[in-house]
Amino acid sequence: MKFKLWSMVRVSAAALSCVVFFQALAEADQESESVGVRQMLERFQRPDAIPFPADNRYSDAKAELGQRLFFDPRLSLSNSISCASCHNPSFAWEDGQPLGSGHKMGKLGRHTPTILNLAWGELFFWDGRAATLEQQALGPIQANAEMAQPLDDLIKELAQFEGYRTAFAEAFPGEGISRENIARAIATFERTIVSNLAPFDRWARGDENAVGASAKRGFIVFNTKGRCANCHSGWNFTDDSFHDIGLKSTDPGRATVVGSDVLRHAFKTPGLRNIAQRAPYMHDGSVPTLEAVIDHYVDGFIRRATLSDEIKPLALNDAEKSYLAAFLGTLTSKDDDMALPTLPN
Repeated sequence: MKFKLWSMVRVSAAALSCVVFFQALAEADQESESVGVRQMLERFQRPDAIPFPADNRYSDAKAELGQRLFFDPRLSLSNSISCASCHNPSFAWEDGQPLGSGHKMGKLGRHTPTILNLAWGELFFWDGRAATLEQQALGPIQANAEMAQPLDDLIKELAQFEGYRTAFAEAFPGEGISRENIARAIATFERTIVSNLAPFDRWARGDENAVGASAKRGFIVFNTKGRCANCHSGWNFTDDSFHDIGLKSTDPGRATVVGSDVLRHAFKTPGLRNIAQRAPYMHDGSVPTLEAVIDHYVDGFIRRATLSDEIKPLALNDAEKSYLAAFLGTLTSKDDDMALPTLPN
C-alpha cells in the first residue's frame, strides 16, 4: 500500500513537473514572440516632423495660398474642376470612384490616388513620372484630359484678383504670380496633409489595448506569411517603388516613363494609411474591397514574365485572411476636418 501511494505521489509529481515545464516553454515562446513583434513595430514608427525641401521651405502664407489654389475650380479651363474635385478630404483625399474624371467629365485611365503623406514620397503619379511634388502639382492642371488649363492663361486669370495678388506677394515676396510659385504653394499645402495617429500607432507606442487580438495576429501575418511588408514598408507602408502585381489591366505603367519592358505593368506601391476609407483599390480601381485585395494576392493574379518577384501565391487560410483585414483596419485615423477656404473674388 505504501509503495502504491509512493508511486502515485511520484507520478503526480512528475505530471506536475511536466505541466510546469510546458507552461514555462509556452511562456518563453510567448515572450520570444512578443520581442519579435516589438522589433517589427520599430520598423513602422511615425516620424516626428514633416520634411520640406530646401528650395521650398514651409511658411503659413505659402500653405494658406496653396490651400486656396487646391480648392479653386478656376484652376481648370472650364472653371468647374479643382484639385479637390478628385482629391476629396471626405474620401481620404481620393474620390471614391474606380477611375478619375476630368475635363468635360471625361473618364481618366487610372484611379485617383490619395495625397495623404506625400511629403515623404519619392516619385509621384502611379507611374512615377514626376520627380518632385512641385512637378506633380502642375501636371493635372495642364493635362488636356484633366483640368486642361494652360499655365500662362492661369497666371493671367489669377492676377485679376487682388486677393491672389496679395497672397502671392506675402508667400513669395518680390516674386509674385508665376508657374513656379503656383507649384510651390500647392506642394507646400499638400505636404501638410498628414494622417493622424491611428490605433496601430498607439499600439506601436506601447498601448496594448489600442488594437484587438485579431489585428495583432494580422500584423504578424502582414510581416511573415503574407509578405506584405516586402513592398508596404515603413511608417507610411510603401517602398515608393514599382511592381507588376498581376492585374488584368493592359496599362504599361512605369515602362512608358523609363522605356523598359522590364517594368511593363508596374505601378507605384500605394501607402496604406486610411486604407479602409479608400475603396476601390489598385491603379485601375478594379478591386472593390480589402478582402478582395487580399484574395488577389493569395492566388488571384495573372502570371506573366514581368510579374514582380514579390508576387507569389500565399498559403493563407480564412482565419489568417481575416486577421490581415483586421490589421489593415487599424491603419485608419480620425483626421482633422478640412475647412473650405474663402477664395478671392
